[in-house]
Amino acid sequence: METSTELKQTPLREKHIALGAKMVPFAGYEMPVQYTGVTDEHHSVRSAVGVFDVSHMGEFRVQGPQALELLQWVTSNDVSKLTDGKVQYSCLPNEQGGIVDDLLVYRIAENDYLLVVNASNMDKDWNWIQSQNRFDVTLRNDSDNYALLAVQGPKAIEALQSLTKADLSAISYYTFVIDTFAGVENVIISATGYTGAGGFELYVPTDKAEMVWDAVFKAGEAAGIKPAGLAARDTLRLEMGFCLYGNDINDTTSPIEAGLGWITKFSKEFVNSVNLKAQKENGVSRKLVGFELVDRGIPRHDYPIVDPQGNEIGIVTSGTMSPSTGKAIGMGYVNTAYSAEGADIAISIRSKAIAAKVVKLPFYKA
Repeated sequence: METSTELKQTPLREKHIALGAKMVPFAGYEMPVQYTGVTDEHHSVRSAVGVFDVSHMGEFRVQGPQALELLQWVTSNDVSKLTDGKVQYSCLPNEQGGIVDDLLVYRIAENDYLLVVNASNMDKDWNWIQSQNRFDVTLRNDSDNYALLAVQGPKAIEALQSLTKADLSAISYYTFVIDTFAGVENVIISATGYTGAGGFELYVPTDKAEMVWDAVFKAGEAAGIKPAGLAARDTLRLEMGFCLYGNDINDTTSPIEAGLGWITKFSKEFVNSVNLKAQKENGVSRKLVGFELVDRGIPRHDYPIVDPQGNEIGIVTSGTMSPSTGKAIGMGYVNTAYSAEGADIAISIRSKAIAAKVVKLPFYKA
């Protein structure tokens, strides 16, 4: 009998095992963390093309005469700016000033949207949006119907163009088309991803996932295509200063503190907008910053951040040794007085203060 502790699997699990992937539990799923190694996979995505299985992500369909009204209320960004074929990064604010989740909003057609949410928050997000739905809207959880491949890197078009008649070079950043891909109809081909390396995300029917995976690797062979795991996905997103839910943002961090004011639009009313607007106008006591270590060491999640006198002023939310820059980098919340670019801070690593400096994001610039 199945228990609630059993891990879910993506439809591509057997492919990962055949490729020798190291599998780990992640967000309730068994997922590939690496294949040939984090650094190798990271560089493959930055210089050529890599493929991530992100089928664990959640997909909710939002349809009905008041679909826009519901999304304007539950998300922080201005959904009215979307037209068919456009995508928007946004977040779901909660009533306490924090963030339920960050997500993508796809406008399929008028009164028809697709939300893409984090796997770890799927049930929480679903319940939250349902609880706010006092509109003429039908919600459908399509998460089990989609497999999702993120084909990322500067050679993504070269690797994929032979598999579709859609002109991939015409799909600009944060737009999408729905077309036949690798012989499969109605694939969402989206110029999105969380690596900063360019490329596409492919939303494929679950039962066609293995077929599309094989076609992508065959077509991309000359471009040097490689599979990539969760560990490289994390180093790539951190180099870009992209937030990871559960690390850099959560139920207690506000979008204003997290530097997400650009997706928080006060041209409309939304959940907790009055309080968040006051934060924006009056300032916040802490801010999420990027930093580079000046001395040797690697910052890790939950390490204390201290001032030059050793007083605790914040906490590390993400940290790694950046494969692209060769520097130890991280993000964390600090007292606003220490949030300016160039501010001298230190990271407490095993009770030793390692000098660091606040830097402007992103860490990596192509």
